[in-house]
Amino acid sequence: MRLYQIKLQIKIESMNNQQLCENIQKKGSFLCVGLDTDINKIPKFLLDTTDPMFAFNKEIIDATAEYTVAYKPNLAFYESEGLEGWRSLEKTVHYIRENYPDIFLIADAKRGDIGNTSSMYARAFFEKMKFDAVTVAPYMGEDSVKPFLAYEGKWVVLLALTSNKGAFDFQYITDNNGERLFEKIIRTSQNWGNAENMMYVVGATKAEELADIRKIIPGHFLLVPGVGAQGGSLQEVVKYGMNAQGGLLVNSSRAIIYASSGQDFATKAAESAKETKDEMFEQLKIKGLLS
Repeated sequence: MRLYQIKLQIKIESMNNQQLCENIQKKGSFLCVGLDTDINKIPKFLLDTTDPMFAFNKEIIDATAEYTVAYKPNLAFYESEGLEGWRSLEKTVHYIRENYPDIFLIADAKRGDIGNTSSMYARAFFEKMKFDAVTVAPYMGEDSVKPFLAYEGKWVVLLALTSNKGAFDFQYITDNNGERLFEKIIRTSQNWGNAENMMYVVGATKAEELADIRKIIPGHFLLVPGVGAQGGSLQEVVKYGMNAQGGLLVNSSRAIIYASSGQDFATKAAESAKETKDEMFEQLKIKGLLS
């Protein structure tokens, strides 16, 4: 029997939809900080430490944790440094788990392969690395996604509509019924998971599409990159994408973690994160989602 056909549920506790919504309300924030840690961009004085990437991440995390509900390490930045990068990532995950257990942790890995390969990816991120969620590319279909969904209490973050220029190459292809490819992906994937184990990536630079997407998935969380350095509007994302419970994680990476390249990099990151969090707090108040 192929691995992706096995129905066994592997239960590893994580934050469910309601708990994530409650944490957003408690913190007055739906900020996700992207840990896109580039060894060539971190402050130069950190290069003298034994683990520069982890030293940078630790300072960023300690400075921003009170303003954020999620962190999203982008695995490419760690993989590019080989074994040392993986060690930095492992230490980063462990540090967050030990010191900030209420933080939702997303592996921005964009995996997706044949079923038995996806099973190994799922094992790596959920059993070994202890992430809450992993980004997954849907273009190989159901059997490439289902192995990630075998982990009860864990989340798949499915790429739906991305914020890059190349999104127009394929994601907007329209069929004879007028349905665009990204809409078909969202609609079809409803047969694979539910609002307790699937989120969707929708770029902030495509905020005008969020209203149509919400018609298909009114109750699911959306992970929205592109606010900040990429120019997406938080107000537009909230206007079109927020549901009655909140339902948003809005990611900002460069605008926060590289707010300064000097000795004050952590302080400036905290200031940038607080500024974004304060804006989110006001939006949550307007939507009546704060007690």
